[in-house]
Amino acid sequence: MSNKIIKFAGFDPSLRNFGIVTGSLNLDTAEVTDVSIKLIETEATSAKKTVRTNSDDLRRANEIWRGIKPIVDSVNIVFAELPVGSQSSRAQTSYGLCLGVLACIDKPIIQLTPNDIKMHIGGKKDTSKNTIIEWAVSKHPDAGWFTKKVKGEVSIVSKNEHPADALAAVYTGLETDQYRQAVSMMRAFF
Repeated sequence: MSNKIIKFAGFDPSLRNFGIVTGSLNLDTAEVTDVSIKLIETEATSAKKTVRTNSDDLRRANEIWRGIKPIVDSVNIVFAELPVGSQSSRAQTSYGLCLGVLACIDKPIIQLTPNDIKMHIGGKKDTSKNTIIEWAVSKHPDAGWFTKKVKGEVSIVSKNEHPADALAAVYTGLETDQYRQAVSMMRAFF
């Protein structure tokens, strides 16, 4: 059996903090290597009086797309935690924009829900953000996690939540029928 290595990306989409992880994936063993993280952060403009909210949303979605497009172009498969609906119209707008960005991806997307990921990583639907961050950092400590140094002590910061969720999406996705079907097709081409 030959080792077929492909490039992957994992996404945790959000309008404010779009978590990204990239790396290599062995199709035969499902081994994940060469992991690195990235976070695309966008903020609403402070010029509320001069810029319409929908124009600002369009700018932010464009920033995200411009940030992930080169990544999408360089990988063979994408794993993504799909956002779920929300109670507020503002959060629903973010949800729609993130789905729109994901819809532009022209590669196979393995789709996961937040509950899929929490169950896979922590074994329960209320697995904490810190549990997922700790899992991700221990799984790939050299991925470039965001840290801060206080009084000589280096610690992991909370914004790692987003790339950690992206990495968790990858590992959760590796266990899905959708992934197994995609791999069957990819083996014919790689």
